Amino acid sequence: MRPGTPDEEWREDCAPRRVLELFATKWTSMVLHTLHARHGGVARTGVLLRSLPGISKKMLTQTVRDMEASGLLTREVQSMIPPVVEYRLTDLGKRFVEPVELLYGWGRDNADALDALRPRPSSRRE
Repeated sequence: MRPGTPDEEWREDCAPRRVLELFATKWTSMVLHTLHARHGGVARTGVLLRSLPGISKKMLTQTVRDMEASGLLTREVQSMIPPVVEYRLTDLGKRFVEPVELLYGWGRDNADALDALRPRPSSRRE
């Protein structure tokens, strides 16, 4: 938003805050990116787990449930033994991938600047 923007555009449910809410967990954008860039928009649970080093099964489950509730992906259970669960980006999820990919591209292009940042106390980065 620009300086001088009316106060009502800064309300609690304004668009920028809703976008940031989607980034509240680091895994949402990473799941979107992984589904899109590595798996063509569709992947099973185990494939996602192997594609996202550092995520626990519990965190993946929580993240995809939140993403499904937000309308970013769908969850399809195939009736097999054992059941197979497949996640697929929705049209909304595909639209959201575009800014995520821009941000990730910026990160790759500016890795030196990111490397110069001091790690946060909670960071796993050394």
